[in-house]
Parts: sequence; structure tokens; C-alpha cells
Amino acid sequence: MPNIKVLDFGGSIVAPDEVDTAFIKEFKVFLTKWLDEDKDNKAIIVIGGGAPARKYQQAYREIISDSDDNEADWIGIMATRINAQLIKAVFSEYCPQDVVTDPTAPESFEGRVMVAAGWKPGWSTDYDAVVLAEKFSADTVYNLSNIAKVYTDDPKKNPDAKPLDYVSWDDYKKMAGDEWTPGKNVPFDPVATKKAAELNLQVIAAAGKDLDNLQKIFDGGDFIGTVIGRK
Repeated sequence: MPNIKVLDFGGSIVAPDEVDTAFIKEFKVFLTKWLDEDKDNKAIIVIGGGAPARKYQQAYREIISDSDDNEADWIGIMATRINAQLIKAVFSEYCPQDVVTDPTAPESFEGRVMVAAGWKPGWSTDYDAVVLAEKFSADTVYNLSNIAKVYTDDPKKNPDAKPLDYVSWDDYKKMAGDEWTPGKNVPFDPVATKKAAELNLQVIAAAGKDLDNLQKIFDGGDFIGTVIGRK
């Protein structure tokens, strides 16, 4: 049986402002080592939009005062696809498949790495990661972003916000809300949350650039992060 890790990368990891080439090099070394440890190890990497998405969505909203969420979503989706194409090229020797832009479409997992991007308006790439986890029978999604843990509230706005080691899906739903808007800043989007809860998936939210910590997560050791859903 293949050991598939679904890595849901926030675009801020790949392109926080400019493309973070130093991190991508380090991540390639990290993941290649893990892949080479066991021929059954495989990774699905789902990439968010990062700075390109934010910048182009902001430009659209500045130009069009009554901006349309559907159009803004498509702009963000296109940003995810250029980020994903870069990662696919970086892992080309492991990733023979084209970038996946419809998570329901792949009938098989060719190679050792699959790279996916945004699909269509209505949710973020978090949802695409959940769909791929279901399709390829992975029970955990690793939600890797620029935050180390999920907080009870936005710590930038609320100094009393507390970091969480664990949160149930019911409690997380209350925090994330029910509606998706393009560029919404939550650790895991509301549409993805609903489907992940229905599937009883586990989501581990952690800092994507802390590769030592990610290794501990992979090894089942003590790590810094938040477990959402199933313990």
C-alpha cells in the first residue's frame, strides 16, 4: 500500500512576496530524502496562490469598485497554477503528470509526486487537498502555512487569542465560519472544513518552513502544531 502524504501548502510558503527559492531548494532536499526512504512513499502537493494572488486580486478590486467575487476567485486560481507549475518543474523527475487542476479527474497516481493547484471558484486549495485525500485514501491533510498553530482568534487583532494543540471539527467550524470569500484569511477554509469533517479526516496545521518540525510530524513524534478533527 502506498504511503501518501497530502501536503496543503499555503501560497505564502512558496511566494510570500517574491518566490522563496531558498526554501523551495530546502524542501526539495527534505521531500526527496523522504521519498527515497521507501518506494511506497508518495506526496500530493497542493499549492495556494500566495503574494501573486493577493496582489492581482487587490489590483482588480482597486480598478473595479463593485468587484465580483467569482472574478476575484479566478484571479487567485490562476496564481495557484503558476506556483504549482514551478513546483511540478522542481520535482519533474518524480512528477510525470501535469499539474492537477481538477482534483476529481485523476484516475491514477503516476510517479511519486503529484502537484495540484486551484480548481474553480467557491473555495480555496484547502478543499482541493481534501478531495484528493479522499480520492487517494489518505486520512490526514498536512496544512502547512506561515503560522505554527491555529489560534482561538486572529492573534494580530486580538492579543488574548490562544494557540491550540487540538480543536474538534465542531469547534473549528465556529471559528472558520460558513462562507468562503476570495482571499479569506483562515487556517483552513470553511468549505474544506465541512467536507473534511464529513470524511472524519485529520488535519495537522503547522509552520510549513519548519522542516525539522515537519520531519517530527512525519515520524509521529512530538511536534509544534494543531491537530484539527480526529485525534
